[in-house]
Amino acid sequence: MTRAPGSDDWLVAAGTKVGVVRVGSLQISIRPKISIERLVFLMGYATKPKFWRDHSVRLDVESDLPEALAHAFTRLAGRAIEQGLLQGYRTVDDSLPVLRGRIRVRDQISRRYGVGLPLEMTYDDFTVDIAENQILLATTIRLLRMNGLSATVRQRLQRLRLQFAGVTEVRRGDLVPSWQATRLNTRYHPALHLAALILAGDSFEQRVGDLEVSGFVFDMWKIYEDFVSVALGEAMAPLGGSASLQHRMHLDEADQVQMRPDFVWTGFDGRRVVVDAKYKAEKPVGFPQADLYQLLAYCTVLGLAEGHLVYAAGNERAVEHTVRGAGVAITCHTLDLDQPPDQLLELVAELAEVLVA
Repeated sequence: MTRAPGSDDWLVAAGTKVGVVRVGSLQISIRPKISIERLVFLMGYATKPKFWRDHSVRLDVESDLPEALAHAFTRLAGRAIEQGLLQGYRTVDDSLPVLRGRIRVRDQISRRYGVGLPLEMTYDDFTVDIAENQILLATTIRLLRMNGLSATVRQRLQRLRLQFAGVTEVRRGDLVPSWQATRLNTRYHPALHLAALILAGDSFEQRVGDLEVSGFVFDMWKIYEDFVSVALGEAMAPLGGSASLQHRMHLDEADQVQMRPDFVWTGFDGRRVVVDAKYKAEKPVGFPQADLYQLLAYCTVLGLAEGHLVYAAGNERAVEHTVRGAGVAITCHTLDLDQPPDQLLELVAELAEVLVA
């Protein structure tokens, strides 16, 4: 955000964020260049590739990102609980006047000093207050806190919240509980996977005097880098070897300067491939080819004669650079994110074949 000297107008640039920011009565919507459905697929595939390869979420492409996500979530969550809330066993530690479950002998002695009642008990309770329902409730509350949602979607969220009566609300700052996919919670899977994406977004609320600032945004560069790294790992898995995402290594002999290339693949024969995914080319002032310098450093440390940059198509052109005096070739590839999911994954598979050729 910049302002010319003496001017009252501000120039606002989105950078690599997508989502919605609200300042007072002014709402700024930052839409990605790709469709919202494709954006959700990229986010989902990076977290659960096997699920999102075979599933899709229908979104209103005309809506802003929060509205589209909220609309899809209410539909999936409503479908998940239409047969009633899922129940399960939860281990509870409690002080009781009657015997239930088993006595925690150590706690009974240290806390009660020989007094018979109450009893320090541990028992399994069959309840709706389980991780799956807590996650869906937390997502519902997160969406209700967002500004700019339509009245229809907000009513659906309020109705959904009431249906989770008896479920503990996850307080702000607390970790969201984890869940395991089982045969018993199959009907919850689509809603839970979408909930994970919504909860991963950066939601913020601040108030300065009478001015309220809130937002719900994602980092487009991280979504893209995570997708490329995971998709390449999936595509190269049949070739054998091992893939390392956010590979840890150091530039210097003293191990003081850390480096983390997005993707490093090591074949059974010891061959290595290093890849960095870049949504946009980094061109800071005075350092216009930062991506090339960064990848050259990776190749130097790994002892490789070639390295690869993968850009989103339209943000950088495909080209190869041979570094003078270094014997290193850096190839810039492009990936068209506007393709349907199955075709996009085919493009990644073709890229994987090129990388290991």
